[in-house]
Order: sequence, then structure tokens, then C-alpha cells
Amino acid sequence: MIGLFGIVVSLVLLMYLAYKGFSVIILAPVLALFAVIWSGMTHELLGFYSQVFMSGLGGYIIKYFPLFLLGAVFGKLMDDSGSARTIAIFFVERLGHHRAMLSIVISCAILTYGGVSLFVVGFAVFPIASALFKELGIPKRLIPAAIMLGALTFTMTALPGTPAIQNAIPMPYFKTDLYAAPVLGIIASIFMLITGMWWLNRRVEHSIKQGEGYGNHIEHHKEILTHSDPSLLIAMIPIVLVILSNLILSKVIFPSMDTSYLATAQFGHTSLNSVIGLWSIITALVIACIAIIALNWKRINDIRDSIQNGVSSSFLPIFNTASEVGYGSV
Repeated sequence: MIGLFGIVVSLVLLMYLAYKGFSVIILAPVLALFAVIWSGMTHELLGFYSQVFMSGLGGYIIKYFPLFLLGAVFGKLMDDSGSARTIAIFFVERLGHHRAMLSIVISCAILTYGGVSLFVVGFAVFPIASALFKELGIPKRLIPAAIMLGALTFTMTALPGTPAIQNAIPMPYFKTDLYAAPVLGIIASIFMLITGMWWLNRRVEHSIKQGEGYGNHIEHHKEILTHSDPSLLIAMIPIVLVILSNLILSKVIFPSMDTSYLATAQFGHTSLNSVIGLWSIITALVIACIAIIALNWKRINDIRDSIQNGVSSSFLPIFNTASEVGYGSV
């Protein structure tokens, strides 16, 4: 019972201090060892750190680092090429200003379902949403809610085929691919979208009745559209490539290959089902990144710099998540 209490206390502290802005990379090992000490296993403290915590952290990085890396690079290239902005503006114009909330949600959903990272989506869509909400008198404080509904709900966790890391992590354990449980995923996605839009529209109606308006804010975001942004066709090709490549690779190409070598000791006595999902996403993202560079060679100011920034931005998310996995292992 004492050990269980220590685990609960350490978990509460982890959530609270992370919410307050403390680095999870530091918090996770410290609070994991706090739980060990509370459980009375002080003499095993360093063993838990080096053999349990670090093994959990390292194992996660070994398995999922390519997804974080390629996802970050892909997102950065979509941003620097102007493709993400083009897609967002297209849906806003087609759905009309009177459907401001829906247009922002759908824009974010299309981008994240195509593999663009949440951070890129946020920066690409926010200026558009800001201008739109200001024109219609919708409170600026509702912009994050609209972006999050499109980027952080059904396309991240439920919609079949989404390359989001939350959908990819379970694959090696359940021996599935990104398209597992499609019926349940579609039902859950529809439910999230409908209930989320109901709530957002209700908040808009309430704010209008209260006469709240957009509010007085100092705007710092960059220009919404530039003359160098690609056409919708060029912008959508990498998104479509991620989705189609992943589907074809996971359902046709890889299953038809001779992968019997995976069962040998050299490759960890594994099976194709354990790795096919990861192989498909990694290959699809590589293809999409090459396509963006080829299609936007003159639009991206410094391709080397874009790739480097994408690589750098992948480090903190992977180590944050891996530290939490290490904490869970302890």
C-alpha cells in the first residue's frame, strides 16, 4: 500500500509540474526514482535508473525516432513551401466565411491526416483563422479550440490511416497497421466531429448574444498569403502521396515480399506483422518529403535549412515522450 501511494504521489507531481512548465525530461527520472524510494527499495535505486528507466527510454527512441524525425521534416517542408497555407485557404474560401468554424476544423483535419505535424498546422492556420474571426466578430479565444478539434481529435486517434504517432505506437504490440478497426474508427471520428462542431457553434452563438466580438488584440502573425505559394494541386500531392503510399505499401507491396529473414536471431526473431506498419509510414513519409522538395525546389528558400530545422524540432518531442515511457517502465 505504501508503494502504491508513492506511485500515485509521483504521478500527480509529474502531471502538475509538467503543466507548470517544468521539463518532463528532468521530471520523469526524478519522480520515478521518488516512487522507488517511497517503496523502500533505496538500495536498488541506481539499478532502476540504469536498467529500467533508461531501457524504457532507449527502447522507445530506437523504435519510434524515425517517425518523429520524418514527421517533423515533412511538416517543416510543407510549411516553408507554403503548401500548408494553400490548403487551409482553399477550404476557408470553398466553405465560405459563414462556416468559419467548420472551415478551420476541416483545414486542420486535412493537414494532420496527411501527416503534417500539429505545430506546423497551428502556425499555418492561425493567421487565416485570425483574419476570418476578426471579420466575422467571433472571439479570438475560440481559435485554439477550432484548431484543436481539427488537429488533435479524430485525425490523431481514430480516423483509419492517420500517420499520427498516437495511431502508430500500438502497431508493433497488436501486430496491426494504420487501418485497423476502420468501422469503429470512422464511427468515432464522426462522433468527435459532430459533437465538437456542436459545442463550437454553441460557443459562437453565445458570444454573439453577449456582444463579445473578436476583441482588441495586437497581431504579430505573418502575411496570410504570398505570391510564391503553390497551387492547390501541388500542395495536395504530398498529402495524397502519404495516404496512398502507406496504403499500397502496407496492403500490397510489403506483404508480397519475402521477409522470412525477420524470423532469424539477427533480426530479433520478429515477424512482418510487427514491423509492417512502421515500415509503411517511414517509407511513405520519405516519398512525400522527396516530392515536396522536387515540386517546390524554387519556393523553399533554403532546403538544407528547412531540413535541419525539422530535424532539430523532432528532438524535444521524442525525448519528452521517451522519458515518460521510461517513467512508466519504472
